[in-house]
Amino acid sequence: MLSDITFQHPSLFLLLLFIPVYIAWYIWRRKTSHPTMQISTLQTLDGARPTLRIWLRHLPLVLRLTAFALAVVVVARPRSTSSFSDSNTEGIDIVISLDVSGSMEALDFRPNRLEAAKKVAVKFISGRPNDNIGLVIFAGESFTQCPLTTDHPVLINLFQDVHTQMLDGGTAIGMGLATAVSRIKESKAKSKVIILLTDGVNNSGAISPEKAAELAQTFGIRVYTIGVGTRGTAEFPVQTPFGVKTQEVEVRIDEPLLQSIAESTGGKYFRATNNKSLEAIYSEIDQLEKTIMEVRHYTQHKDEYLPFAIAVLALLMLEVILRNTLLRTIP
Repeated sequence: MLSDITFQHPSLFLLLLFIPVYIAWYIWRRKTSHPTMQISTLQTLDGARPTLRIWLRHLPLVLRLTAFALAVVVVARPRSTSSFSDSNTEGIDIVISLDVSGSMEALDFRPNRLEAAKKVAVKFISGRPNDNIGLVIFAGESFTQCPLTTDHPVLINLFQDVHTQMLDGGTAIGMGLATAVSRIKESKAKSKVIILLTDGVNNSGAISPEKAAELAQTFGIRVYTIGVGTRGTAEFPVQTPFGVKTQEVEVRIDEPLLQSIAESTGGKYFRATNNKSLEAIYSEIDQLEKTIMEVRHYTQHKDEYLPFAIAVLALLMLEVILRNTLLRTIP
């Protein structure tokens, strides 16, 4: 219980500095003010033992100073605090649909596009502990790497395992979006979001991006699209008989398509040209899709000075009784 006690006026504990001053005055006074008596010999006192009164002669001082210290505690107003909080959280369900086609190995991001996208996405996930988040990957086909979950450590581990050789080649943007829609459409959350990240042009898949966007719109899902890649050309690693070399490859992103998907679903399109801009995009999405949280705090204080006040009175009464009985002195 004592660990829960706080004091409304803790500065009053400075009054305790009076105690060592009083002790010094007490010692000085006993040495200078006690009367003396001359006797001819101390032979009759040889072998005499100190009585109980001698051992207890300083007890009134101890009682008085203890009472003073407790009185300081009383005026400092000790009190216990009880706090209650009532939180209502409306979580957001988010599916990240990530392009893992071979072009994501381009070196215009460090260390490459895919690793940069993974790092920023993991940071985004770590900052949203109340949300259900899932992961879909796509290249020439699509695959659910992790369904919606609040177990973010598991999700992050699965994120780390993603690489460009997991699926057949190609870029099936429609399939990546459609798979994400199928994972989130049954969600009961009031806010459903897909973050679609790609660096290319749709060139495969059984479902067109336009049809997938219509599905997202039907189920009230907002889609934020991110086009990843510098403007112009980018270095790309190529395996040769002499080892891995880099060559300049034209960057082609179907921005009109990504803009159309975002606008039709109430989302927004972003273009990321380097690591820093990609981080800024995720930060903006994080602000646009903030979890709604209502927190009410109740704080109750209860005065706890009464036991200390009773102890002060008891100590003072005990001192008065001892001074007038067992420890009574004659001036």
